[in-house]
Amino acid sequence: MIVCGKRLSICCSFLSIWAIIMLTLMGILLYSHALAFAEDLEIEPRSSKITDRKILISEAYSKYENAAHNCWIAVCLYIITLALSLHQYYLNRKVQYGL
Repeated sequence: MIVCGKRLSICCSFLSIWAIIMLTLMGILLYSHALAFAEDLEIEPRSSKITDRKILISEAYSKYENAAHNCWIAVCLYIITLALSLHQYYLNRKVQYGL
């Protein structure tokens, strides 16, 4: 069943490939606790006691890992989108050329 045209399926394929690459790299960087993403985690500092620092660090690590898992879930969804787009492209070519 053809849902979208040939050009739209090519466009969705390229966007999916780009998203897969970008989100995979972001997931790797988030999982390795890159400081570039520290502002995006919305962690509010508390007092300067040592126990509070340990709690803050453990909270930051858990937020980094949650964000990394969210990126990888999005990568899985984009892989499904890529597969559907390539399938639509194949179906359009099959109808166009009578394969």
